Amino acid sequence: MSNTLEKFVDKNDLLKKAEISLWLDHYDDIFSDFDPRPYSQRALSQDFIEEAKRASRDKKADVRLSFLISEKMRDQKIENGIRKRIQDHFRKHYDEFRKEKRNMILQGIIFMVIGIMFMVTATYIIFTTGENSFLFHFLVILFEPAGWFFFWEGLNLIVFDSKKLDEDILFHKKLSECEVIFVPY
Repeated sequence: MSNTLEKFVDKNDLLKKAEISLWLDHYDDIFSDFDPRPYSQRALSQDFIEEAKRASRDKKADVRLSFLISEKMRDQKIENGIRKRIQDHFRKHYDEFRKEKRNMILQGIIFMVIGIMFMVTATYIIFTTGENSFLFHFLVILFEPAGWFFFWEGLNLIVFDSKKLDEDILFHKKLSECEVIFVPY
């Protein structure tokens, strides 16, 4: 949104719409207090990220992130750098969470295959050996629970644990694609 249009945005409407609107005393409120780098490289504040996450939970559509800041504190060049930094941060973490989910599903598939291999091995021992020795009974007792463990743990990774990442993936996707505006008050 251009600087001219930002002046006509009603601050009360911003607070009511399906947007994330945050008051800033200064630009530092967005970033970590412990990071001395320039805004274009600085780490985002955990407080900011948690507030954005809380505010975006019930937002279904495209999100607009509006920072309300005093007119005298505004600097267009700094704001452009902050916009890029916010989108880069959320895009990077969105990609990382998606990769983590893919890896978790792949690990689950590998666990399931290992579990099935253990179960097939136990079944093979039972049906082909015909021996009644200690070693064969021990191997069956070892391979059967190991097979079930790996199978169910793999299924758990695929069905349940990977779904736990969906909320983070959705949040980071929303904010990586969001419009970031600075509105004077």
